[in-house]
Amino acid sequence: MNFLIRTNPRVTTARLRLAAFVAVPVLALSVACGGGDDSVGGTKKDDTIADVPESPAESTAKDGKSQGGPAAGKSEFYDAQMKYVQCMRAKGGYKDFPDPRLSGHLDWDKINEIGAQPRRNEGIKGGKGGACVDEFRAAMAAEPQRDQQKDYESMLAHATCMRDNGVSKFINPTMSGGHAQPGGDPNPASPSLDPNSPAYKKAREACRSKLLDGLDGMQ
Repeated sequence: MNFLIRTNPRVTTARLRLAAFVAVPVLALSVACGGGDDSVGGTKKDDTIADVPESPAESTAKDGKSQGGPAAGKSEFYDAQMKYVQCMRAKGGYKDFPDPRLSGHLDWDKINEIGAQPRRNEGIKGGKGGACVDEFRAAMAAEPQRDQQKDYESMLAHATCMRDNGVSKFINPTMSGGHAQPGGDPNPASPSLDPNSPAYKKAREACRSKLLDGLDGMQ
């Protein structure tokens, strides 16, 4: 899928989904690269990829060490996503809408399974009649900042994998203004890829691990 972006660094990536669905907005997503890590005599960056970035409080702590417990940004994001989920269940017409993961990211595998059911796709992204648009936007605003280069590299690896597994028209992501823009269908307005086809589903399963947490609903 292709998406549009805005320049606000905290919500730009989440906004990418919004343009891909004409009728209703999609849900927020986010992934980031490593938090702080202690070392003798100072601090160093962890080499692994974390679910969310460290909060400003963590990165500027006087002792230079990560604080205990969940990052403030992560907690705020999870709470906002939970409010969105509760709205989708109570007012959006989807009583079985799944909880977000502990990272705050949505479980797109489960969401897509629900949306694939007969007569259940309308409103799956923002509630029937747009009932949960406000909650959706609040979740986007609470999304922690993410590493755009890591996002791009992840989506590129995924796109390559999809083509290697038989989805030859799956296009690469791009970088524009320092922001990663998803690849996928070459023409979302007139889709040439069928995500429900057996071949596509098989490739998707084979390439699942290429996408960082939160990007699974992006391309």
